[in-house]
Amino acid sequence: MADPASYRPSDIPKLPGVYRFYDATDAVIYVGKAVNLKNRLSSYFQGNLPEKTYRMVHQGVRVDWTIVDTEVEALQLEFSWIKQYAPQYNVQFRDDKSYPYLAVTNNDEYPRIFITRKSKRPGITYFGPFTHTWALRNTFDVILKVFPIRSCTSGNFQRAQRSKRQCLLGDIGKCAAPCVNWVSQEEHKELADRLVRFMGNGNADIIPTLTAEMEMASSREEFERASKIRDSIASIERAKESTDAALPDTLTADIVAIHHDGAHAAGSIFIVRGGAIKGSRSWIVDQSKSLEGDDEMGALFYSIYSQSSAAEIPAQILINERPLDAPALEAWLSQLRGAPVALKVPRRGEKLEILQTVKRNAQYSLIQFLSKRSTDAAISGKALIEIEEALDLERTPLRIECFDISNISGTSVVASMVVFEDGLAKKSEYRRFIINTEEGFDDTRAMHQVITRRLKRLIDDRTVNAAEVAQLGGKLSRFSYPPQLIVVDGGVPQVNAAARALSELGIGDIALCGLAKRLEEVWIPGSSEPIILPRSSEGLYLLQRIRDEAHRFAITFHRSRRSKIMLESILDEVPQLGQTRRNALLERFGSVSAIRKATPEEIAATPGIGPKIAEVICNYLEQVGRQKLNVQTGEITRE
Repeated sequence: MADPASYRPSDIPKLPGVYRFYDATDAVIYVGKAVNLKNRLSSYFQGNLPEKTYRMVHQGVRVDWTIVDTEVEALQLEFSWIKQYAPQYNVQFRDDKSYPYLAVTNNDEYPRIFITRKSKRPGITYFGPFTHTWALRNTFDVILKVFPIRSCTSGNFQRAQRSKRQCLLGDIGKCAAPCVNWVSQEEHKELADRLVRFMGNGNADIIPTLTAEMEMASSREEFERASKIRDSIASIERAKESTDAALPDTLTADIVAIHHDGAHAAGSIFIVRGGAIKGSRSWIVDQSKSLEGDDEMGALFYSIYSQSSAAEIPAQILINERPLDAPALEAWLSQLRGAPVALKVPRRGEKLEILQTVKRNAQYSLIQFLSKRSTDAAISGKALIEIEEALDLERTPLRIECFDISNISGTSVVASMVVFEDGLAKKSEYRRFIINTEEGFDDTRAMHQVITRRLKRLIDDRTVNAAEVAQLGGKLSRFSYPPQLIVVDGGVPQVNAAARALSELGIGDIALCGLAKRLEEVWIPGSSEPIILPRSSEGLYLLQRIRDEAHRFAITFHRSRRSKIMLESILDEVPQLGQTRRNALLERFGSVSAIRKATPEEIAATPGIGPKIAEVICNYLEQVGRQKLNVQTGEITRE
């Protein structure tokens, strides 16, 4: 890594401008802007830099800058260079998915309509994006009936011109067939212009027209045609994605929100025109390299509006976080639109409610992104290597086992063991344990017990000859495979309890750590200080996923066991009702409430339960149902 002092610039002007950091290969690694270049650049060469800023400055070998007149010019140049160089340390959002657009080629001799997912190009008018692809395709079919402009490729169009034979779309009325001069070039152009105006007005005029056609077809008893028109109307309404019940008709704005989750963030936009949501879209940002304090909202605005036409930018943009350079962004957007644009942060009312919905969309997009990311082998490999280096392990922990304890006031104590191999969950090897609390209960004693029980099984299975088991057609127990790392949910007490279990069994080749929830710090045996992994660390993220999965598995088992105990405790008191009959009743009815609602005849039909015992059960449950609890004295009395 380079020494920043070797390339620290001097004579930096105190003027607004944009600067670039370069690495040893002369690639741009960071682009930034500043109102005062001297103050901003000098801050990069001071001590006590944040981690990612420190890494960027030491990776760089030189820095240059360009002076501009205003902050708005600096913003425009910064956006331009970020697009040109794609620097690794800049905040850059990317689509979490590719949304479809409806596109019309305005500059063609014969305009064409088509559906596309590609990036925007000049000379083409785009409508959308649309989140329901199937509804858009149905709408596309309806539009061709009302505005039959050509939708074929240039090759097919030229082939039809040479052969003087229209394609199938012309025969079925979904194309005006300008290729064979059914309409003139001017008439076809006017048809395309009408389509663009219609789509730009929000599909407002086609619904009444189609409804009138549907009623006319129905009156003529053309029921098949009427049903097709009805389905077309439904498709258009879905494609419009209207929220008439929630939004006022006067609302025309873009609604933008960002959701943060540790080292990751996501942004979403709802495009609202006349109280209807015309489209929605989401972007994902990985903050693992972006510098601390960078303006994420400004970067999101660049992703949204850098390729937008003036007509696509509304006069009002509602946001959940005010950007650091809000005045400069407003001036930049106003230049793009050719009219004033205002950024507003709603504090109450309908606008705040819809903004919260947009933020939830961003959150769900991030959840889906992280779920897909967790199955990426490259990401998992990187996380395992980070864990190996952070914990100073002798080998990469390809198999990790995590343990968690679950209880309520020391009752129904259970433990879970989850297994991750190569960074991915291996649910077939999850295990659940019921903790013995006869000698008392505390969290550390339970952790010691479950680790001891698991490792004793490992020791027992190590004495088995795998070849002999295979010859007999069997297979080794899943406990036979040793973990390279054991993770416990907790801090120093839980780690010490697990370490004591390892020591008592003489096992020294398995690494151990604990992950505490308070600050997500990692504890290892014998250490007075925790290991603090960076919040952007893939290794920390993997440990959190493993810990959370162990917690989920333990809670699920604890709830099921507690419910079973509560059910059985009521039936235990019924005379002449043993374990077999209790199980038969629960298997058939599922709960005590269902048994209480059943008639004596229905209960008597249960295997092992006759009319006499059914009568005893009904009388007992009726008696229990008349009891009530005095909340002041704790006494159970009968009504």
